[in-house]
Amino acid sequence: MEKLKVGVICYPSLGGSGVVATELGKMMADKGHEMHYITSSKPFRFLDAHQNIQFHEVKIDGYSVFKYPPYDIALANRIAEVIETEKLDLLHVHYAVPHAVSAALGKDMANSTIGVITTLHGTDVTILGHDPGLRNTVRYGIDKSTITTAVSESLRLETLELIQPKKDLVTIYNFIDENKYHPVNPGTLKSDFGIKSDEKVIVHISNFRKVKRIPDIIESFRGVLKEIDAKLLLVGDGPEKVEMEALVMELGLQAQVIFTGKRDDLPELLAISDVMFHLSEKEAFGLVLLEALACGLPSVATDVGGIPEVIEDGVNGFLVQVGDTNAATQKALLLLKDDDLRATFRENGLITAADKFHSSTIVNQYEKLYYEVAGNK
Repeated sequence: MEKLKVGVICYPSLGGSGVVATELGKMMADKGHEMHYITSSKPFRFLDAHQNIQFHEVKIDGYSVFKYPPYDIALANRIAEVIETEKLDLLHVHYAVPHAVSAALGKDMANSTIGVITTLHGTDVTILGHDPGLRNTVRYGIDKSTITTAVSESLRLETLELIQPKKDLVTIYNFIDENKYHPVNPGTLKSDFGIKSDEKVIVHISNFRKVKRIPDIIESFRGVLKEIDAKLLLVGDGPEKVEMEALVMELGLQAQVIFTGKRDDLPELLAISDVMFHLSEKEAFGLVLLEALACGLPSVATDVGGIPEVIEDGVNGFLVQVGDTNAATQKALLLLKDDDLRATFRENGLITAADKFHSSTIVNQYEKLYYEVAGNK
């Protein structure tokens, strides 16, 4: 079939949507499609040049008439330019607000009938959709799209109920790069952190936002320490980090809790860990849980949003209610004390990652959608 020219609009920063947008683009480029990224800066995962990937920077000029630089308008103008100059076949937009709205405006600027796929990743519905002042904007972005996808069935249903768009949505799950996320040999990483060979390791990876409920993770870990020797690795950075460091000091846990900052060696960190804690109050999918499964690491996670579509309770991990730190402690102890149970969950997790979320399956679903939308332009 004829190869396509696809315009991609996404956030270039670290985060689940950025990971999926760039990994999908690289895999589509490997299939021979031209991927044109229209963003304010190069996506962070563009580590290697690819002949089928191009970057089109959105530049924002400051004008005294504007109190704030109008990024949405600048993005729409750049989208229109790239549609015309590159003769794009379709647009793939990540997030309804602001990207789907800018895509609709850019499409009109270019007087184009190009098709638009919008992928919802969560916060455009779970947060913005609950704001009456923005709900109509989210609905507008979805309704102006040719097809809208959601990264979990939970998010699809929540969108239909809360936003009430004119058309149904399609569920296409997130995926990971299996070339990176698989069981690896961590080398001396455990000892590099000063962790004893007989100590268990619990890991949490996030952007340290309030929704991740890191105090619950610290409290659950404190319960684990009452029964076994362990270390807690808190991986990442974000607005809650300084406050969490203060909490660890206040509880006298600084010898047991290690703040690693942002790391690129996530498979190695997962390899030295025994259990992952992921106790968010909202989560459209939980990409880090899939990364853990693919590396053979079971999780204790909250039974919210799309998490139960990744973690099957009692099979590849455990689910607990939001805020139930005692249950999180007890489930973690079950895994930490029972090597056979942990090994069973490990194998089940590897099967889940390979069978349900393999990149080839997900990329083929998107490619089929690309051809369908490109044919309707």
